[in-house]
Amino acid sequence: MSKTDVQKGDFTRVVSAGRRKEWTQGIVNTPVWRASTILYDSVADLRAAGGRDTHHRLFYGRKGTPTQWSLADALTELEPGAEGTFLYPSGVAAIAAALLSVLSPGDELLLPDSAYDPTRSMATGLLKRMGIATRFYDPLIGAGIADLIADKTRAIIMESPGSLTFEVQDVPAIVAAAKARGVVTLLDNTWATPLFFTAIAHGVDLTILACTKYVVGHSDVMLGSVSAAPGHFARLRDTSFQLGQVASPDDCWLGSRGLRTMAIRLKQHEASALQIAQWLAEQPEVASVLHPALPSCPGHAQFVRDFKGSSGLFSFVLNGGDEAARAALIDGLDHFGIGYSWGGFESLALPVDPQRYRTVTRREDAGPLVRLQIGLEDPADLIADLAAGLERFSAAR
Repeated sequence: MSKTDVQKGDFTRVVSAGRRKEWTQGIVNTPVWRASTILYDSVADLRAAGGRDTHHRLFYGRKGTPTQWSLADALTELEPGAEGTFLYPSGVAAIAAALLSVLSPGDELLLPDSAYDPTRSMATGLLKRMGIATRFYDPLIGAGIADLIADKTRAIIMESPGSLTFEVQDVPAIVAAAKARGVVTLLDNTWATPLFFTAIAHGVDLTILACTKYVVGHSDVMLGSVSAAPGHFARLRDTSFQLGQVASPDDCWLGSRGLRTMAIRLKQHEASALQIAQWLAEQPEVASVLHPALPSCPGHAQFVRDFKGSSGLFSFVLNGGDEAARAALIDGLDHFGIGYSWGGFESLALPVDPQRYRTVTRREDAGPLVRLQIGLEDPADLIADLAAGLERFSAAR
């Protein structure tokens, strides 16, 4: 990537990235190339194709078409310093491929205690069965992680902020400690996207997105990606091919379509979520708000130092109450759906119980937690909906 590419504004980059003329063929959007079999003119051509690098070359459908390559290229362009990007049929598939590209039996992984539950399950399930050990660490450990790196430690994965409790990790400090010991670093950067946090530029080796969220943006596609720093892409790609990973061209086309509006959507998600988080922080029924842009959120200093903005996902802690009172709040909401995932145009409310997913850190919260995905509705309508919900909670409490 050239210096001028890095300096383009976010809106320009998401609109222009990945649109090579040889792929668009004069059309604004890269067409959907669906393929399994690729035909060759002769046996000699078939043999020659098998002996060369198939990156960005038609070879077999599993190796991709311009539809997949266009989105992968766009995500690479959004991540200054990245060598390349590989796409996956889900965010969890992306996490699995990234980890398996750097870990082998006998190795150890360090994983933050605030991590996404499927990542924890992968570590304690699949990786454990493969003979790969996992140690959990306090997400706020920062440079202190150097004391946890052992002879068998091969990788440190981060999730910043955590997807339930939103601790912002000191990524530069963790990266520095890892590099000093030759340990690979991985980051689930789905919350911020490369528009708000440039992972490779901050020294991370492999950065992961659940593209299902903000890249797609419309709650209708499962998609994941891993972008790699120089020296890590070839092994990532080889591992992914060996696992048979391929993202559907139709899903990639929808991902590319969503990407073109991601910057402007993120601005609205950010503005609405901040307004609602600040309002919640003033309500007597709310004990605390876990939003990285608020000073009360753990790791806020790192957020101010490292991030360009905040997205639409955060949690708040209720002031007392129990499961029934929390359910009374959530069940009666008009503008918030009840469901997993986030990053789409619609708002969601989800009961979360982070203490169920902790190994080395404990939480002593004043009451139950609710995680909000703030969509693109009018924030005044969402606030009115939440105000009525807090009244129901207060009555049930």
